[in-house]
Amino acid sequence: MFEIQNYASFIAAIVVFQLIPGPGTLAIVNATARNGVLAGLGAVIGTLLGDLVYMVAALAGLAAVMNAHPALFQALQWFGAAYLGWIGLQLLLRPVASSSAGQATRQSAWVYFRQAFAVSLTNPKVMLFFVAFFPLFLRADASAPTLAAMMLHVTLLSLLYQTGLVLAGNLVARKLSALPLARTLATRLAGIALLAFGIKLALNNR
Repeated sequence: MFEIQNYASFIAAIVVFQLIPGPGTLAIVNATARNGVLAGLGAVIGTLLGDLVYMVAALAGLAAVMNAHPALFQALQWFGAAYLGWIGLQLLLRPVASSSAGQATRQSAWVYFRQAFAVSLTNPKVMLFFVAFFPLFLRADASAPTLAAMMLHVTLLSLLYQTGLVLAGNLVARKLSALPLARTLATRLAGIALLAFGIKLALNNR
């Protein structure tokens, strides 16, 4: 679909990545817990905009590589599979840190938008992720509309998940922070899923 290889795995991988707590997710939960839904939505928009900047940069570079160096593009596909596996191993092996949202004075959604946008832009792992992730699901002759469709998929699924996270509200955020066993289990399951994706996609690229 949309000239995207392994379409079902592409969608599933995006969903799994959304479930992994990262700096952007923590910024959204923190904004929602401190100042409610509008603050959380401001953080969502900031995170998505930062991710979009990195997606455009990553795909612009990948488009040039696909046209000029097909062998290098194939190497990027292998790198992407290895990177997914490495992230999965990290999630399986590292301790799961606890987090809590402290008390703070009320601030506008604009403040949390700027904070989340800065968090996203100052996390270079985001661009590394997109450089590793997109080649796994692209053919070397993929068209510009395919690249746009991939960005749209990531953005829309991220928006749906992150908006749902915000609408769950302050109560859910506090309950999750109070259940370390549940957070640990979710992190380990995400690690297993990513490791399996890496192996599956490596086999598909042989």
